[in-house]
Amino acid sequence: MEKKNQWLAWAVELQALAQAGLYYGKDVYDLERFQRIRELAAEMLAQAGELPLEKVKPLFCNEEGYQTPKLDSRAAIFQENQILLVQEKDGLWALPGGWVDAGLTVAENTVKEAREEAGLDVLPERVIALQDKDRDNPPAQAHKICKVFLLCKNLGGSFRANSETVASGWFSLEALPPLATGKTTRKQIEMCFDAYHAEHWETIFD
Repeated sequence: MEKKNQWLAWAVELQALAQAGLYYGKDVYDLERFQRIRELAAEMLAQAGELPLEKVKPLFCNEEGYQTPKLDSRAAIFQENQILLVQEKDGLWALPGGWVDAGLTVAENTVKEAREEAGLDVLPERVIALQDKDRDNPPAQAHKICKVFLLCKNLGGSFRANSETVASGWFSLEALPPLATGKTTRKQIEMCFDAYHAEHWETIFD
């Protein structure tokens, strides 16, 4: 593991331990120690990432309870052997999707993201994969992230300009545009094509 990634892994683990300690701890002195451990974890992350501490702390130390991975859902939508991708403001392309909102299931969130980012109504039909972002979409993040890919049926609609994406398009595997690889890689798109063509698909998971 690269030195920078090792520091990130240590900081993430320390923050998770401190967060759990602050939530479950009762002794006032232990709570003070856990708070200090959490602050040290933020300082480690800030130094390793060469980021201002005041920017790191609100993002890295902003939750309560037991630390669990965040969910990112992605919709794989096909039309005539082409997959739908959306273009972000930086010019790169990805499967429509994003963080799973509180109060929504993974399927509901995937429907919402497809409508917001691509203007399409979809029906989730199959879980393609559950993947660890650090392994499949580097670089590593301060929070553990599980990416959920769902094969979706297109029910219709059309793209509308929105705050997150500037265009959408259908692409063959042989003619993919430049990808936002932190969100969607060529290997993941290939996986989605395999699931689309498979009569019986077994969910991939890390």
